[in-house]
Order: sequence, then C-alpha cells, then structure tokens
Amino acid sequence: MPAASDQPPAPWRFEAIGTAWEIVTDEPLDARARDAVSDVVAGFDAEWSRFRGDSVVSRLAHAGGSVPAPADAVAMLEAYAQLDDATDGAVNPLVGSSLERLGYDPAYSLAAGEPVPAPADWARRLTWDGDLLTLDGPGVIDVGALGKGRLVDLVHALVCGLVAGDVVVDAGGDLAVRGAPQRVGLEHPFDPRRAIGVWEVADAALCASAVNRRTWGDGLHHVLDARTGSPVRTVAATWAVAPDAMHADAIATALFFDGGPRLAHEWGVEWVRMTTDGRVDWSPGCRADLFTRAASVER
Repeated sequence: MPAASDQPPAPWRFEAIGTAWEIVTDEPLDARARDAVSDVVAGFDAEWSRFRGDSVVSRLAHAGGSVPAPADAVAMLEAYAQLDDATDGAVNPLVGSSLERLGYDPAYSLAAGEPVPAPADWARRLTWDGDLLTLDGPGVIDVGALGKGRLVDLVHALVCGLVAGDVVVDAGGDLAVRGAPQRVGLEHPFDPRRAIGVWEVADAALCASAVNRRTWGDGLHHVLDARTGSPVRTVAATWAVAPDAMHADAIATALFFDGGPRLAHEWGVEWVRMTTDGRVDWSPGCRADLFTRAASVER
C-alpha cells in the first residue's frame, strides 16, 4: 500500500488478535510508542476476546453476572442494538455460542455440530451502562461484527496523538487513514489474486468482510445469521468507508443482510457488496473505482 508523501513511510508490522497489523507513519515509532500501542491492543483483547479464558467476556460466559463495564461497552453495544434493529435480528452480540457450535471455538476444534440460533432476546439478557456489564446467565459474547474496527480506531487515535504527518493503521484489511490518500484494492472473494475495484481513502476508514476469510469445513465461515446460527449464503464480500473504523466494520457486517444498506444510509456510510452469484451493487455516493463499471473496462 504506497503512501503518497515525500517522506518514505516507516512500517511497523506485528501479529495481534489473530491478524496481521501494519502501522505506517512518516517517522518510525519509537519503543515507547510501540509499547503504548501494544498495551491498547492487549487491554482490548483481555476484555473482549472469547478465545481467552481469562477475558472479561469469558468470565461471563459460564454463568453470567455483573462485571465493571469495559470502556468500549457502551459504544459497541449501542451500535449492536442499531445493527440488530436494522437487520431484523440477524446481527447479535450473543452469537458466540452459535459460532462455537459450528466449531469456531476457543480450542479451534473446527468440528461442526448442528447450528443453533443466538438468543433473540439478547438485549434483555445483556445490559450495560457506564459502570456495569451484566449478563443474566450463560452466554458467549462475540463482538466480531465491529470489535476489530473499534480497536483500529483506538490504535489510530493513539498513534495520531504521538506522531505528526500521515498515519495508516491496517489490521488485516480493516484500516484507518490520516493524511495522504491511500488506494486500496478490493480483493475478489473468489480469487485473491484479483481485485474488483480500487477505493481511495483519505482521513477515513475502510473495512471489509468476506466469506473466504476465517473459513473451515464445507461452507463454514465466520459470518453467521444469528437468527439461524448458520453461515450466510447469499453475500460473498462487503466493503464500507466511514469516518471511523467501528462504523465501517459494523456496516461491512450489516451488508450481509437485508437492512444493511438502510443503516448505512442512516449512518452516512458508503459501501460496495458482492453477492455469491457474482453481482456487485454499491451505495449511491460510493466513490470506489469498480472494474464492473463501463468506464473501467478497456474496449
């Protein structure tokens, strides 16, 4: 991903929360800055990872109860409430048990059982305020619909406060940009060697989701319909651009379901979506250069 600045960028690459990160700044981040970033990532993981036995959500999973609310609880769970409403219950933060039933569990057993829906009454069972996060019994919280975007925002804000100039925080394709525009390829979900278009992003965030990521077994992937507990079959990939990564990530998830485009319009998020039969549609204000458009095809 080239940066259009006079100063050669200084990338810092590392692995965290199961994905590859790259942070590009005009000047290298020193050890103190890197430690600060690592602390933010580790803190978020310790609160929200259902793959860690000692995390906050894992402690709630067995019997529920109340714990001090993580700092991001209100922002993320209130966004979940809007996602749930827009998608008629297809996006649900208690979908973790459904993912585990299909084998996407902390041990990565990848042994699929029969699908189970997530609790439709999650908003009654899971409550939050500025002080407490409460679950009224066993349940597995999974914030995968928007959590990585939220963490990208936290890291991006931290780095922007530490250094001047252009900043790109890229967490496995979910990225936030300050400064010089970045041209981002939209990977074809059926052939990662190809792109279906390019989107130029400046002072904004782009997040993507696709059924060819986090896959295991025949037809099994991480995007589930919470109402059925089964993987989505009709949409193959989504991309969304928003002022911040949490909302871009949330819309990238919502676009797998009816109601996603409406919520994107309400939030002012632009998007592209590709269905499993190869069709591509996009929001009216989308500025991506899509190779499906006539102007992008050589004659």
